[in-house]
Amino acid sequence: MFTKENHLKTTGDCIVGVNADKGLMDFNENFKEMLKKETSTLTINLQATGLTEKIHAYGSPKLFLTHPTDIVIRKSDFISDRTMAIHADKSSSDLSRQLVEKLKNPKQKIVITISARF
Repeated sequence: MFTKENHLKTTGDCIVGVNADKGLMDFNENFKEMLKKETSTLTINLQATGLTEKIHAYGSPKLFLTHPTDIVIRKSDFISDRTMAIHADKSSSDLSRQLVEKLKNPKQKIVITISARF
């Protein structure tokens, strides 16, 4: 999960990044339509100071893509207004320990690149 919020909640054990510049509501409408295609596949690249991690996931026609602050990538097929992708091959607990260590630094920036095909 990535959020525009500027802090972590004590129960937030799946939050990968805070202070994001976009929530799902901010995504381009054409991109949202691609994510809602039955056959859409996504590649999410996370980059932080020399490390890159890839996550592969799928879109769905059932996606809402309306949350104002959050972006959630799920391994399951659960969909809420916070869900961007489902059936991901990784969750936050599957990310490399090197990346997790970098993200513990509050000054660490992360670049998230999302590409979709259908």
